[in-house]
Amino acid sequence: MSYQPRRIKSLSDSWRSQTIAIRILRGWLGLTWIYAGWDKATDPGFLTKGSASFIGTQLSGYSTQSPIGGLFNKLIEHSTAVGLTVMLAEFAIGLATLLWVSPTLAAFGGFTMSIGLWLASSFHASPYFLASDTAYAILWLVYFLTLVGNRRTVDVSLDRRGAIRVSALGGAAIALSFLGKAFPKSSAKAVETTTASGSAVKVLELSKIAVGETHQFALSNGMPAILFRTKTGVFAYSATCTHEGCTVSYKGANKTLYCPCHGAEFDPFSNGKAVQGPARDPLTNVKVKVEGNWVVLS
Repeated sequence: MSYQPRRIKSLSDSWRSQTIAIRILRGWLGLTWIYAGWDKATDPGFLTKGSASFIGTQLSGYSTQSPIGGLFNKLIEHSTAVGLTVMLAEFAIGLATLLWVSPTLAAFGGFTMSIGLWLASSFHASPYFLASDTAYAILWLVYFLTLVGNRRTVDVSLDRRGAIRVSALGGAAIALSFLGKAFPKSSAKAVETTTASGSAVKVLELSKIAVGETHQFALSNGMPAILFRTKTGVFAYSATCTHEGCTVSYKGANKTLYCPCHGAEFDPFSNGKAVQGPARDPLTNVKVKVEGNWVVLS
């Protein structure tokens, strides 16, 4: 029997040998991870600096709220490489799960990615069951332990056929990434400034920020922002540096917003313009206003 028929038989046997419950779990996880990669591949803004859905913007948001924020702040400098790695990994894990290529390793990869996403974006979700990342981590862990069974090691085939299968899987992941670019989604919507009920999104109670103080907050797309209050009112900017996407912070000594990655500085009292390189473009303005006792997005 040639390699291809044997491979098809092995794939078929892998599904038949599993219980219905594990087949459902395997199919759901595999398809979900492929869809996650496809969602990024078809998003024209995911690898585009300045876009609301840019991976660097997401990493910048994570750096302000994650318990491992310092790590994300370092990854911001390599945002495009991080985005490509995540997208290809999602395709590869999903395909490997469905096609029975290093299944235990793929299951462990799905588990670690879910833990990473939990630490990145939903660590502070309360109650905890509102965060889907923890649920996916448990699902992947259950699938992984089911595959491992009573064994204490994870089998990884390193023979010639195993290498061919892994290489083919990598090629398929790359092909899907390029295919996704041929079917781009419509541009991401602007940040919503109202809730479903029509009321404005509240940022902070006005009484909690004194004149001359600043307040850091996150927009609905995860992008970090910084609010200023002066004698004349309130204003805000995106806290994402326009150079490489790191998160800027306010330096009261010289009254500028400073980027810790490459030293860029911006003047918040002059429309957020760059006053020191390497950044050239000003920070993005975030429209806010005072409504009653609250500062809200306008």
